[in-house]
Amino acid sequence: MGRLFLVELEGKSYCCRHCKTDIALCDDVVSKSFQSRHGKAYLFSKVANVYAGKKEDRMMMTGMHTVVDIYCVKCGSYVGWRYEFAFEKSQKYKEGKSVLES
Repeated sequence: MGRLFLVELEGKSYCCRHCKTDIALCDDVVSKSFQSRHGKAYLFSKVANVYAGKKEDRMMMTGMHTVVDIYCVKCGSYVGWRYEFAFEKSQKYKEGKSVLES
């Protein structure tokens, strides 16, 4: 494995609950009214210091979406998912955005 490069975020941020690596800025929250399998989750316009898993189609509460799970680049912990494609027209605003589980 190569050298680890982390993006430093300036401002109030959300971080990985395991290793405290900055993941997203509070200013980038789009919605706080999301639910994950384990509780509350937030939708972000952009995130940093994550890597993506494989694309998969997943049936969610708002319909079918193509998503990738995202993981902390430092410790490898699961932190949420990113919407790649929304099949429903009303859900297109989610494309390219990420959900972080709390």
